[in-house]
Amino acid sequence: MKIFLIMFLLITSIFAATHPSENERLCKLFTLKAKTYKKNMREDAYAIQTLESYQKRANMFCKKH
Repeated sequence: MKIFLIMFLLITSIFAATHPSENERLCKLFTLKAKTYKKNMREDAYAIQTLESYQKRANMFCKKH
């Protein structure tokens, strides 16, 4: 249990310390991916979930910078 807790804290601190320029880069990347994917996507459940995933990550990284 202690190892799990230590690993959790280590991973959390790594993600919390993400550099602002990296967040900006990822924001632009996932915003563009979502826009491009939406233009060309199929009409099925998998495609909709993929688009939602791109949009979720874009929102996450755009809030951080």
